[in-house]
Amino acid sequence: MDDALALVDERLERLLAEHDPEGDRFEFMGAQFDLGLAWVWFPEGHGGLGLPPHLQRRVDERLDAVTPHRPRSYDILGHGMGAPVLLAHGTEEQKRRYLRPMFTGEEIWCQLFSEPGAGSDLAGLATRAVRDGDEWVVNGQKVWTTVAHLARWGMLVARTDPELPKHRGLTYFLLDMQDPGVEVRPLRQITGEAEFNEVYLTDARIPDANRIGEVGEGWRVAMTTLMNERVAIGGTVTERGEGSIADLVEVWRRRPDPLHRDRVLRLWVDAEVARLTNLRAQENRDAGTPGPEGSTGKLVYAELNQRIYEEALALLGPEGMLYDSYEFRQPDPEEPPSTDLRRRFLRVRANSIEGGTSEIMRNIIGERVLGLPGEPRVDKDVPWSQIRRG
Repeated sequence: MDDALALVDERLERLLAEHDPEGDRFEFMGAQFDLGLAWVWFPEGHGGLGLPPHLQRRVDERLDAVTPHRPRSYDILGHGMGAPVLLAHGTEEQKRRYLRPMFTGEEIWCQLFSEPGAGSDLAGLATRAVRDGDEWVVNGQKVWTTVAHLARWGMLVARTDPELPKHRGLTYFLLDMQDPGVEVRPLRQITGEAEFNEVYLTDARIPDANRIGEVGEGWRVAMTTLMNERVAIGGTVTERGEGSIADLVEVWRRRPDPLHRDRVLRLWVDAEVARLTNLRAQENRDAGTPGPEGSTGKLVYAELNQRIYEEALALLGPEGMLYDSYEFRQPDPEEPPSTDLRRRFLRVRANSIEGGTSEIMRNIIGERVLGLPGEPRVDKDVPWSQIRRG
């Protein structure tokens, strides 16, 4: 372990000696990737050093200490889902092609899973991909696609064999969002913004070289994506008192109200319990692909965030109704996050839906963690083409 730590420190010294962390973001992060400091547990040549995952904290803490304003990529979907999927299921050529620009943020990724008729039941999706020589022709519609308006690549699950049961007839692709068959339309949210989109695919073409995993193995690859998504949403380990609970504490300091004291303390305790639980679960994630603990973190994160901002607005009183603007806009993920509590209150309503609803998270925890009987699934072994759909 001492040798591994020494290697990380040596690479950090080289990075900071040869590259300005406050200079060009793409150049600095590209150098970070090339030195194996993007994801230290990834293989050498793919942004890593083949070292234990916990050493990534050494990298992040050192770079944060040098400059808290160092350039970062805001490609959360790429970092949190795309990179683990490529590591687990991608070819060597795909890893070489996509990991570096993903890490630097030169190529943003989005996730093309949900459909109007297949949200919680993802395996029921209807988007079709038909093989045409060395390409696949895709037709269908996806919805709730975060940053699709900015993305270069989309993680797409499509149905390639409708005569197989729904979980077995799916294949996973990487879609070029600049293909002429791709149309992105914004979905305006309660905040007035449109970070979500609906995506229409009309004879979009995907080279077979952009298929991730084997034909018909799309469900297995998608599960890797979803488990990492839930960790990315709800599994972040913060320092004590950071995150959404810090917003509530700040409001309390400005407007202490004895009638709310017990509720604020209860929420602080709940936030700390959630943080410590995520810290413990991180050990499992560091050992490999996340398991059901990601669903626990995501469920707790969603509902705790909503309770925290409800309490924050209660402390603000009538001021909590003064939302500054519902003007339509499509936010850029590289913009600093809004500090307006009213906007955050509105935005966290989506936490219990995005990345899998809280009801789905409870099903996963009940079946995979507690060992409870699963819900009846009468269409599990029925060919998708024979399943009745609304």
